[in-house]
Amino acid sequence: MMLSLVNTGLQAQKEFDGIRGTRNWIGFSDAPNSLYHYIENQADSYLDTRSAKIATIHTLPQWQQRQKWIRNTLTDIAGPFPGKTPLNAKVTKTINKDNYHVEDIIYESQPGYYVTSSLFIPNSLKKGDKAPAIIYCSGHTFSGYSSPLYQHMILNFVKKGFIVFAFDPIGQGERLQYYNSQTGKSRFKWPSYEHSYPGAQAFITGSSLATYFIWDGIRAVDYLLSRKEVDSNRIGIAGRSGGGTQSAYIAAFDSRIKAAAPGNYITNFKRLFQAMGPQDAEQNFTYGIARGIDMADLLLVRAPKPSLMVTTSVDMFPIQGSMETAKEVAGIYKSYGKAGNFNMVTDDAAHASTKKNREATYAFFEKSLNNPGDTSDEEITPLSKEELQSTVTGQLSTSIKGETTFSLNKKDAEKRMNKLKAARKNMPGYLTDVISSAKKLSGYQQPEQISGPMFVGRIQRDGYVIEKYLLKGEGGYMIPYLLLKPETSVHKALIYLNPLGKSADSDVGGEMEFFVKNGFIVLAPDMVGTGEMGPGNFHGDSYIDSVSYNLWFAAILIKRSLVGIQAADVVRLTMLLKKDNNLKEIYGLAKTEMAPVLLHAAAFDKDIRKVALIEPYSSYRSIVMNRNYDPHFIQSTVAGSIGKYDLPDLAASLAPRKLLIAGTTDGTGNPGNASDIDQDLSVIKAGYDKKETGQLQIVPDTTIEKNSDNLKSWMAD
Repeated sequence: MMLSLVNTGLQAQKEFDGIRGTRNWIGFSDAPNSLYHYIENQADSYLDTRSAKIATIHTLPQWQQRQKWIRNTLTDIAGPFPGKTPLNAKVTKTINKDNYHVEDIIYESQPGYYVTSSLFIPNSLKKGDKAPAIIYCSGHTFSGYSSPLYQHMILNFVKKGFIVFAFDPIGQGERLQYYNSQTGKSRFKWPSYEHSYPGAQAFITGSSLATYFIWDGIRAVDYLLSRKEVDSNRIGIAGRSGGGTQSAYIAAFDSRIKAAAPGNYITNFKRLFQAMGPQDAEQNFTYGIARGIDMADLLLVRAPKPSLMVTTSVDMFPIQGSMETAKEVAGIYKSYGKAGNFNMVTDDAAHASTKKNREATYAFFEKSLNNPGDTSDEEITPLSKEELQSTVTGQLSTSIKGETTFSLNKKDAEKRMNKLKAARKNMPGYLTDVISSAKKLSGYQQPEQISGPMFVGRIQRDGYVIEKYLLKGEGGYMIPYLLLKPETSVHKALIYLNPLGKSADSDVGGEMEFFVKNGFIVLAPDMVGTGEMGPGNFHGDSYIDSVSYNLWFAAILIKRSLVGIQAADVVRLTMLLKKDNNLKEIYGLAKTEMAPVLLHAAAFDKDIRKVALIEPYSSYRSIVMNRNYDPHFIQSTVAGSIGKYDLPDLAASLAPRKLLIAGTTDGTGNPGNASDIDQDLSVIKAGYDKKETGQLQIVPDTTIEKNSDNLKSWMAD
């Protein structure tokens, strides 16, 4: 019986499909991946422009000019960094072993923002001697650097006479941001979720998680330089996987690091997009690709300091991109006359640490940090988790309870919001700047013209007909949509946006029938990324609650947003409806996370004469201010919007057009958080009060059925 019901549902879904319906359009068979491919194509365009510029560089002065540009650009897109404050470093315990000893340390990279770490010191080091030091960055494991996998290299370095300083990245080791005291684990499945969940809030605020990661590393260098055993002229950095990301980033930003060996990370963005796509939050700079940055720039900016790319031929980070990057980087070292300072080592393995690569890394640091010795990879006895534990409980959150990435970002957001609050006092004058900011930050591209739609089928219903069409969208993909046409029309049309797609409310007795039976033509599309147009195969390493954060990150890399792309397609559909001379007006209705799409479209296009929002979340501010926000809202947010504009400002800009808001929630999806929600609704009310229109309806009911009277009032002339 259950199978029968499922099959019936699938058949009903197929009935409304325009691409996968009774006729399968082979030419559009990859429609669900359209959004990813569109973003990828735009990324390719930027990357090709960058490659063309690099191809014109032939002399050392030209390379040096490129280095200056990279340095300034990286500082701009990753900064500003916090000011340097006292580290307040404390050695919490010392562990003595036969050939070395370990100091477990906690330092503050920012006031109250604690970093757990360990300093490994060879016992062969005599009093008054100074030794080279290596900062070791661990990859994506909840164990952090205490993982036996990472200890293997750390302790091999120590055996070879290096001091090693290892620290836990955000969301790993003793720095879990979302620790569940009942389970003793993170509430999240993977460390990448621990990164991307607060990382998304940082992007919305106008910062990035990369900034936090890099700053922790820069302060690690500061700590090393405070130690009398460390030779300040012989500092290196290494790490693999996520640690490869960190070591590449930190070395690019801190010139005090003489030698760097990032492992299993460096490829290039063109090949990354072709393979597994952009990764979790800290691996993406805001607008990085749009600003002309590729992974090679992390190494180019360091030249001629020694650098080693550690790679594997079957890595998830494509080896072809690694080879292309190595070829490019070799050019600048050759121009400096230091070709020997750069190399790439490759072993035939998957995303892994191999003996060949480890031994090449030991040899690299022994040479570049002037500490010659044995390069062989030796067996080690790893320390226990408890021995490397800097806190009393094993977690900062239950030992010290300092700042978190969320709390620091919240403070940053509050400062930025103060500027917007001040601007709001100039109601409605400030709204002109709001619209301008919204267009710029969302990456909205105004449609110039549209092609005619493709008719693909018709379904007869009692009192109305459903026609199926395809319309070319912004990225050349086809937007499937349903057009519900009543027998007797009032010559008005409604664009109906549901995040579940066009078929969600199109059954007999479905919610769209309410409008058709009131004489409205209803246009229900599958916006790119939804319905037949999504969500696609790309999930990424941060697929939180079935939401691909990585797709959203990909758009940020090219200075676009998913909501900006979708809003432009809503405007396209509006332009299409305007071609019907019998239509008097065009309205818009959106549910839940489609509300921001409609708000942007209506703010940019006054031809959308009335707007209804059903169960919208109140603001981007509410997402940033709530530690446990709803992941389903992320793809409809805009990076850098905090302090520049927000959804209530867009809603206020619609006055004196009619606006119905039903069942508002906060950023967690909670409709009961009145104080939080009222902050945002008050902005909208102020905008409508200034217009003195009485065109604003705010009601608590969440369904169209319960709001039938309110909707009839909203639809009325």
